[in-house]
Amino acid sequence: MAVQLNHTIVLSHNKETSATFFTETLGLPEAVCYGPFLVVELANGVSLDFQDTDGDIAAQHYAFLISESEFDEVFSRLGERGADYWADPGRRRLGEINHHDGGRGLYFEDPNGHLLEVITRPYGSL
Repeated sequence: MAVQLNHTIVLSHNKETSATFFTETLGLPEAVCYGPFLVVELANGVSLDFQDTDGDIAAQHYAFLISESEFDEVFSRLGERGADYWADPGRRRLGEINHHDGGRGLYFEDPNGHLLEVITRPYGSL
């Protein structure tokens, strides 16, 4: 069997709020409870397992490959929330999207400061 990512734990101060933010913003199915986790399933069989913590959270980066139409939907949802977004991971290009590899991409933060990215083309695909 080839090595595949199966799941990763996403630390949060409120797993319900965080999982709901992900599912609503990205248009994913509702999270399901599994032990101490709220599990958000992605289309490629990988899950994000949200777990509460009272401690500090080191911000992580999560990038999602989506279709052009899904990008439009995510972009619209971010606009409805009044969320900041950037064209770059350094957060210097506020309110812009990028066009790497002929697609579209942007970065935004979740409620815990994790930096999320949506792209419509994999990097290096041109």
